[in-house]
Amino acid sequence: MPELKTDHSRAALEGAHSHGQRRYVSSRADRPTSFDPADIPAPHGREEEWRFTPIKRFAPLFDLDAVAAGTAADPLSVDVDAPAGVGVETVPREDPRLGVVGAPVDRTGVVAWAAFRNSTVVTLPAGAGLERAVRVTTTGTDAGLEHPAAQHIRVAAEKDAVGTVVLDHRGTAALTQTVEATVADGAELTLVTIQGWEDAAIHASNHRVRVEGRGTLKHVVVSLGGDVRICSDLGFKGEGGHIDAYGVYFTDAGQHQEHRPYVAHTEPHCYSRVAYKGALQGQGAHSVWVGDCLIGAGARGTDTYELNRNLVLTEGAKADSIPNLEIENGNIEGAGHASATGRFDDEQLFYLRARGIPEMEARRLVVLGFFNEIVAEIGVPEVEERLMAAIEQELELNALVTAREQAPTAV
Repeated sequence: MPELKTDHSRAALEGAHSHGQRRYVSSRADRPTSFDPADIPAPHGREEEWRFTPIKRFAPLFDLDAVAAGTAADPLSVDVDAPAGVGVETVPREDPRLGVVGAPVDRTGVVAWAAFRNSTVVTLPAGAGLERAVRVTTTGTDAGLEHPAAQHIRVAAEKDAVGTVVLDHRGTAALTQTVEATVADGAELTLVTIQGWEDAAIHASNHRVRVEGRGTLKHVVVSLGGDVRICSDLGFKGEGGHIDAYGVYFTDAGQHQEHRPYVAHTEPHCYSRVAYKGALQGQGAHSVWVGDCLIGAGARGTDTYELNRNLVLTEGAKADSIPNLEIENGNIEGAGHASATGRFDDEQLFYLRARGIPEMEARRLVVLGFFNEIVAEIGVPEVEERLMAAIEQELELNALVTAREQAPTAV
């Protein structure tokens, strides 16, 4: 079996490179991949992988010339806080450690690759056990979104290293980003990305992660602010790898948050679990979750499951949720998927209110309980606390205000 190139080696073997003419592909594994922007043209919105995305909002990130010029204007600041022993470097795009985890699969990804100038490289050295998380904070200073920019981040967890890297995004920017990560045999990496942008921000990010041998990856996506489109391509190289992928998002009025996790099982006896939960409130709030999992012909003994749950808090919000599972090998441990979107559980609210809890507090408890299952799995206390505080703030500013204005109901 050829080496995994993020989406699936079959994409290259079957001539999936279309050199300017994108063909329809029924499998996410067959998507064209290329480092050349000419091979992946700007989408029109009718393409399967773009039909949920507000094209006009993300269009500035399709323009290679504009993004290259914007990157040169330096509208981002990047600060890295790392414990002793962690390697932190800023390297030029020619560095041989870059571009090793597959090729870009969509227009924003290939523009990000072609337009970035320098990469932030974080290395967890072999055998290291980090006492605290590495934090890479990207702050956007482009309030008018006049300088769309590209960014590249490379994370490497070497053999038997154990640690957490948090990618934190703040301020306002129009950003297309590549995150490349490798997890060596025996290493345990927790990689967290937090989209804490201001409302006007636009952020497209392509995560390409390879787990080698018996490496373990916990991949966490937290989306709270801005319009975001996060495509996470997670794959294995060697037998016995382990991936847990978690996501939490809170989508406000007029906001678009799109998450597309993809796990490619191409190696024997690997394990993955994908679980994303989101809440939506306000007119025009729109979340999209497209979860794909491939079990390749050589991936015997695979154990995988993917889950998405959406809680719609108000009228006017919409959640699209599409789980996909491709199985090319029936000799597996297990595979499945589930998706559900619904409103407040009336029985839960009745149960709490029947015990004297006011409606406002009951709604708050239901939402926090909905998220708690995922938040508790993150395993990074500072991230968990920030996330729950942000959710509480959103409820106070929006859903709970609505609850206060409703006429009291006798219990």
